[in-house]
Amino acid sequence: MEPDSVALFLGAGLARRSADTHFPFRQDSDFHYLTGFDHPNAAAVLRTDGGPVYTLFVEPRDRDAETWTGHRPGIEGAVEEFGADAAHPHTELLDKLPALLERVKRVYHVLGRDARVDARFSETVELSRQHSRNGVVPPEAVVDPRAIVHELRLFKEPEELDIMRRAAEISREGHAAAARLAREGVFEYELAAALDYTFRRRGGAGPAYETIVGGGANATILHYVSNDQPLHDGDLVLIDAGCELAGYASDVTRCYPAGGRFSGPARDLYEVVLAAQQAALEVSRPGNTLDDVHDAALRILVQGMIDLKLLAGPLDDAIQSGAYKTFYMHRTSHWLGLDVHDVGAYAVDGKPRRLAPGIVFTVEPGLYVPPREEKAPAQLRGIGVRIEDDVVVTDDGHENLTASIPKRVTDVEALFH
Repeated sequence: MEPDSVALFLGAGLARRSADTHFPFRQDSDFHYLTGFDHPNAAAVLRTDGGPVYTLFVEPRDRDAETWTGHRPGIEGAVEEFGADAAHPHTELLDKLPALLERVKRVYHVLGRDARVDARFSETVELSRQHSRNGVVPPEAVVDPRAIVHELRLFKEPEELDIMRRAAEISREGHAAAARLAREGVFEYELAAALDYTFRRRGGAGPAYETIVGGGANATILHYVSNDQPLHDGDLVLIDAGCELAGYASDVTRCYPAGGRFSGPARDLYEVVLAAQQAALEVSRPGNTLDDVHDAALRILVQGMIDLKLLAGPLDDAIQSGAYKTFYMHRTSHWLGLDVHDVGAYAVDGKPRRLAPGIVFTVEPGLYVPPREEKAPAQLRGIGVRIEDDVVVTDDGHENLTASIPKRVTDVEALFH
């Protein structure tokens, strides 16, 4: 922040589920990153204008409310437990906003989050203009702070990586528990339940995103979340599931053969995706870009499509035409952190961002043959494969945070025995 500035950050509130019930509370990721304050209806003010550097506005202690909804840190806890220099009841934010903005040159604030705050802010600035003859100067600029905060979040500190390693380990246990259930007659939701149970049992908040368990042709639906169909021997079961721990996400996809053995066309497709992922991992290092990671996977995938008679060659022509997008329609990577599709610019100065130590991203190539794709060989129709790991860039390469989750054919099959 520049001198003589004030930044205002709003935390999340409760989201209504239905009638008078709410979804489990989940703090806004930027607010969590900056404050660690994991309670609803809070706001944070950061100042470089000589006032308290860090102020929290929070729900005060209330015996009756806490009887119903649990402990609140309150005003005292905001200072003693969360390190604020000052704290006030959250209901006082609007009243104190004019004083906070008095004589500051720049305000860092995300407009559009809270209509009441925005209205009070606009009113305060307009009044400042009207009193300019009395020496009152309105802010020169309103700046969206997310460009700064999201750049910070993109580069993970050692403590953040420790959490993400633990989330990956919990995810490993969850995948193993679900895989062992993959057999004839078991429903997809039973595997999802095994994942959820393991995530919570090991101290996670639960899934980092809506769990995908797709058996057979359901695996060709990228964001299939119904999870309500029975499995059949010979099906490949695609599981895309990761644990959330202390706000941080793990994001893992594996494919498991119902009945315990890969065979026939499903194995052929799986081996192509596995080889593509390995090629992508090999270029996951400082100085390269996510485009390099994607291109490395893409060449292996498209050659595999040609070999399996899904596409006609030659390789470069098949890539150039984009014909492969019928069977591989997404990119290979995305940032990962407090959000499963985490923040941070993918381009810098109009060019793809170069990978640097501390950046965490996924590597997740896939092949999906729609069941009604008449141009595909009949034996491949209705088979979907994706293999996804989470990697952090290191000084000389990368660390695969989810490497312990089996993906080689023999290692996956060993889970069943």
